[in-house]
Amino acid sequence: MEHSNPPAVMAFRTIAVLNELHGVYLVQDPDTGKVFVKKILDVYNPKVYEYLRWYPITGTPGIIGFHEEAGRMTVVEEYISGSSLQEKIGRKDLLETDILNYMLDLCAILEKLHTGDHILIHRDVKPSNIIITAYNRAVLLDFNAAKFYSPESAEDTILLGTKGYAAPEQYGFGSSTPQTDIYALGMTLNKMLDSMADPPAYLRQLARKCTRLDPAGRFSDIKKLKKELSAHLQTGTSGKVFQTIIRYLPPGYRSGSVWKMLLATFGYFLIGVFCFKFYGTGNVTGAQLLLEQFFVMAMLLAIVFGCFDYLHVQSLMPLCRHKSLLIRCIGIAFLDFLMVSAIMFILILLEAACFPV
Repeated sequence: MEHSNPPAVMAFRTIAVLNELHGVYLVQDPDTGKVFVKKILDVYNPKVYEYLRWYPITGTPGIIGFHEEAGRMTVVEEYISGSSLQEKIGRKDLLETDILNYMLDLCAILEKLHTGDHILIHRDVKPSNIIITAYNRAVLLDFNAAKFYSPESAEDTILLGTKGYAAPEQYGFGSSTPQTDIYALGMTLNKMLDSMADPPAYLRQLARKCTRLDPAGRFSDIKKLKKELSAHLQTGTSGKVFQTIIRYLPPGYRSGSVWKMLLATFGYFLIGVFCFKFYGTGNVTGAQLLLEQFFVMAMLLAIVFGCFDYLHVQSLMPLCRHKSLLIRCIGIAFLDFLMVSAIMFILILLEAACFPV
């Protein structure tokens, strides 16, 4: 892997703090205006980042550049907009099809990492290292614990990974192999299933096989797990249609909670009554009044959808994912303002075209 040095990363301008404790910042290229993520790492393997820089893996952030100095590495990588899988688990709104699709995305990523001349083991697969994009696809982050697979290595000498997700061999009971990532993926699957009221039995069974203490009892490679998941995704079409319908239900109805649905119904009823009582911005009647009432309802619903992250709309605004509650609220308010402004602009255009003065 002989390539020219990656570009300097010190010129990127910091515009927001994403996680100060872990040294994660939102930065901007002053020349192009593009936004990236900067991470300051104490634990890392420079060869891993060099490899990912020149041989990017689909489903992982592209490495823009890195700089190593005084035992620390500064990495600038592609910004992936979305919510962490940990956040989605906390909301307890995962559907069976969601879990299957996320698992298949992660299997496809790990399959690329685990094949080829340079086999790369992630060693820290967990929900907080997985971003779910606005297109509902899973992206795997954070390669600071990753290493290249070496069949000659007898055991891991340093524990890298996260308690609860790290396989037994990461504690010195053997050497990390591709099955180490399968173990962590199985633990991640368990966490997703724990958030469901009635998790499917077959997924629990797959998770148990992934998380056997003895690597010989796990799936021998990620392709076999991927094949099992694909087989289940291709069955049960009617159930998947039903779950797709649930996904697009408005906030308040997706959880199935009776009190939430009653509260949402009352809220939407009040919005409807308000819009019905709205008599326009001037002396308007007929079709123009109906048009304005419709758009007023759209504005109010946009505020609701923005506040409750309908279809992951908050992923469009990075501030909505900030660790500070105050800044998150500001981000959500700004997102609502932009959506309402866009709807109002469309209304003005339509009125000018259809109802000229």
